[in-house]
Amino acid sequence: MRKIISFMHISLDGFVAGPKGEMNWIKVDEELFDHIGKRISEGDTALYGRATYEMMENYWPTAGDKPNASKHDIEHSKWYKNVHKVVLSKTMKDAGLHNTTIIGDNLPDAIHEIKRQAGSDILLFGSPTATHSLIQRNLIDGYWLFVNPIVLGQGIPLFEGIKDKIKLKLLTTRPFTSGVIELNYIVDKG
Repeated sequence: MRKIISFMHISLDGFVAGPKGEMNWIKVDEELFDHIGKRISEGDTALYGRATYEMMENYWPTAGDKPNASKHDIEHSKWYKNVHKVVLSKTMKDAGLHNTTIIGDNLPDAIHEIKRQAGSDILLFGSPTATHSLIQRNLIDGYWLFVNPIVLGQGIPLFEGIKDKIKLKLLTTRPFTSGVIELNYIVDKG
């Protein structure tokens, strides 16, 4: 069965965005882009909340076609066009959306159905609200976190509304020259 892996940039004090959703504190450079791009390129399904999906849809389909497109923009744009997108939204409809499935109701059943389909792990990108909803239903199987060397003091936390402990098993770590540290965890269900 496929796993849902939450991919997030996070502050040292556990926030995924500032109080108003700001993400200008996230450190990204070519070293990070290359590393993240390699793993993302192996995926065939991306999971988003509505707001993150709309942000991605407004940029990535044409990002690689621009005359000043970076290597990262070209590669990620190509991947984004081909990947199957799953969007958690109670307001969107999937009529006319290319290679996109909308989940609006029966979240646990719909997620379990997607996990049973053939393919690689499903990467959940950003989407704090969607992530909180999946965490509360015990539907996330792993966390691929990029801890940024900053303390925000306030903002949108990664872990919110948790009633029971979530035990994690560390799979890998990697420091980057920017000071960002990758932590790759799987949920320990044993």
